[in-house]
Amino acid sequence: MMNRLVLSASIVERGGMRYTPAGLPALDLRLAHESTVTEAGHPRQVRMELRSVVIGPMAERLNRIELGVPQQFAGFLAAQRNGRGVVFHITELL
Repeated sequence: MMNRLVLSASIVERGGMRYTPAGLPALDLRLAHESTVTEAGHPRQVRMELRSVVIGPMAERLNRIELGVPQQFAGFLAAQRNGRGVVFHITELL
């Protein structure tokens, strides 16, 4: 099985740097994506925002990226702590 997401998006909201109980830096983000995709042979406009988190040295790197600038993010999806919805865990900046 595979759980990998690669998404072109921009950071539109960034929380303050926090630290996990293990002392790792962690950053909560909201990413925005907009594109045109083909579905069933027809173009479709896609717009969405996605709750995201990044932990470790990558958090410090993403804390310095300018808001609104398109980037390519890679990582995996996991359930939110409350069990409702998903969170994109960013592991790479491509």
